[in-house]
Order: sequence, then C-alpha cells, then structure tokens
Amino acid sequence: MGKKTTRKTEFVKWFGPVLDALRALGGSARPKEITKWIAETLNLPDEIINERYEKSGVLKFQNQIAWARQYLVWEELLGSSKHGVWTLTEKGWNTHLTEKQAHDIFIKWVKTFQELRDKKDAVPVDKEAEKVAEKQETVEPEESQAPIKPTLIEVLQSLSPTGFEHLCGRLLREYDFENIEITQRSHDGGIDGYATLKQNPFVSMSVFFQCKKYQGTVPTEKVQAFIGVMETNKRSVEKGLMITTGSFAKAALEIDKANNKLELIDGDKLVEMFEKVELGVIAKIVYEPDLTFFEKYREKNSTTR
Repeated sequence: MGKKTTRKTEFVKWFGPVLDALRALGGSARPKEITKWIAETLNLPDEIINERYEKSGVLKFQNQIAWARQYLVWEELLGSSKHGVWTLTEKGWNTHLTEKQAHDIFIKWVKTFQELRDKKDAVPVDKEAEKVAEKQETVEPEESQAPIKPTLIEVLQSLSPTGFEHLCGRLLREYDFENIEITQRSHDGGIDGYATLKQNPFVSMSVFFQCKKYQGTVPTEKVQAFIGVMETNKRSVEKGLMITTGSFAKAALEIDKANNKLELIDGDKLVEMFEKVELGVIAKIVYEPDLTFFEKYREKNSTTR
C-alpha cells in the first residue's frame, strides 16, 4: 500500500496543521479561525488561499481543511460538534501528525468504507483513494458524505449474522421491548430471539423475531418457514417479526397482510426505525430555500429608492 501522496490526496497535509492550530487556539475554534491561523503561521501565499477547483469552483484550501477535520473526527482526534466549533479530544491534544501518518489515516478510512460496501469488484486501495479525493473536490463534508461514506443499509449488510441479531435486539429495546433474548445459533430452530412488548400495565405481548441479512429479496419460502416455526415452537407467541436488510417479494407481503401474527420489516423500514430513535446515526439539519417565501419578492418592482 503506497504512502506517497498525489495531487488528488494532497489534502492530508493539513491534518497535522489543523491539530496544531487548535492547540494554539486553546483546544477549540471556529473554521475561519483555524484557516486564518494556518495561513498566517505557514505564510501561505494568496494564490493558495484563494485557489478554486477547476470543475466545481469550490475554494480548494477551505475545502481541504474541512475534509481534514472530517477524517480527524472519524479518528477521534476531534469532537463532532453540532455548533460549528471544532474541538480537540484528549487524544487529539496529545497527537502530532506527520504527513505520512496523516496519509495512513486517510488510507485506513478509505479501506474501511470500501470493506463496508463489500464491493465484489473493488479496485486497489490506492486507486480508490484517488477516486475518493476527487469526489471530495465537488462537495464539502457538511453538505454530503455520500461520495465516500457507506449508507446505513450498507453498514447493516456488512455486519456478521450474529452481530446483526444482537443489533436488532438493541433496536427493539429502543422501541420499548423488554426481556430481549438472543438464541444460540446452533439451537435456534429458526428463531433468532425472543422479546416481550408491554402494551400497558396489565397486558404484555410475547414476540419471536428472526433476522435476515440480505442484499436482495428474501425468498417467500423463508417467510413461510418462519410462520411454521412460530406455530410449532414450544414457547407460545403472539407476534413474529422478520427483520431484513433486503426486501420481501410481493407474495410474502400478501402473506403478511393475511396473517395478524406476522410483521415483515424490510430494509427501508429498518432504516426508518434506526433514524427515528437516532440509533447508530447522526442527525443533520439541511437548510433549503423555501421558494414560495421568495416568490412574492421575485416580481416586485421597486418604485422608490
């Protein structure tokens, strides 16, 4: 794995200076303070500070600093602030990075995201790194992480089967399920877990759940088999949840409608459930212009100055 930085990956040279700037500024600062400190301390010429990417027109220096900050957050050297203030962690206070070490951090995260996507046709890491850096030129990290970071469903699909089962149990707890029990895989009989849903102080519902880590469609026969297990299991059950990162065929959805004891949760619904309780995800506010608000000003002619 190469350590040499290319023109596309040159932004890693700012990792160390961002940490240095924050130490000099007392451990926390706003982006403008940090870029100003770096520019003045390193005596950067105006042509570097004001240079823009040819394709996107984005200011190169500020964009590279912003992406450097993002990797430092992932590396837990900076805190993930929601108020526009960058803050050193304890680890960050004590970390001094060379450009080579910074490049190693960048490659580490490129490889991590590449593995999470589980690409069958994955390109070599150094080539993937150049592709990632090129995509970063067109967008700032606050605007979108789509170019490099896997989606939630891709992360869920990358988990081990056992890990996915335990995570589903964790999610059910967020929705007020109690007595979560993950079965032993070799003796589960088609049931991955048991739970209790307390509907009110007097009534509780017993639940079985099965977790299917799929990228495609769960075969309908798997749904039918799950129903059979529910009906023959020694433990009584009032509801069965089949949870998947994939999707269900139309025939399976018809079975779901006809069976009050069955609840199918596909990948889209699963993502919504994680987002609703903000489990394993970070909420971001995106402001878009309200076009109806500005419409009344669009055609307004000024008669006075």
